[in-house]
Amino acid sequence: MGRAKLKRINGLEERLNVLQEGHSLYDSIKSNWRKGCFKNENPIILELACGKGHYTTGLAKIYANKNFVGIDVKGDRLWVGSTNALEDGLKNAAFLRAQIQHINHFFDTDEVDEIWITFPDPRPKDRDIKRRLTAPRFLNLYKDLLKKRGLIHLKTDNLPLFNYTIEVLEERNDVKILESTYDLYQSTLITAHHGIQTEFEKKFLQNEIPIKYMVFQFVD
Repeated sequence: MGRAKLKRINGLEERLNVLQEGHSLYDSIKSNWRKGCFKNENPIILELACGKGHYTTGLAKIYANKNFVGIDVKGDRLWVGSTNALEDGLKNAAFLRAQIQHINHFFDTDEVDEIWITFPDPRPKDRDIKRRLTAPRFLNLYKDLLKKRGLIHLKTDNLPLFNYTIEVLEERNDVKILESTYDLYQSTLITAHHGIQTEFEKKFLQNEIPIKYMVFQFVD
């Protein structure tokens, strides 16, 4: 591990807007995000595998009346997102250092209003299918955390992952796909990305790779 990366990771211990092991709220934040972390009763939106938190901070700037939590396990990336949030004075943006499969340890049933999954690892190998963030076991987690009719957004450049997600969703009788496009920037859904682009997204667009997008919700 490089010295700069290690310095960033160690620096997270001093960040009040990053909840990781050792933070005073880490073990008591479940069902306590609004009062314990944000000090308000506003909706909570998650960005899963957020990396540097482009959507966490970007959406927080647009929607001051909503709370945003970026979740990732990589501390050096969270350092970047948390730094941007602090520099922009965003009181409605926070970060959680945790693995996505453990998010039910940190969020209670019906505590979350909306979820963004932006350019997740497509996990192309067959043995890794269950690790895809739209695999059935993850969808069941999201269903438990989300309030009724809460939205889930997926943005990806990866066609196999997008098609896989559609197949998984269509096999369920408790999900409704509300919007879907294989080329976001050439569709009427263009405003759905709020003008926010991740670093990955910018690279894909430069290489003329269409961005896939969908939004769905659990209806049962």
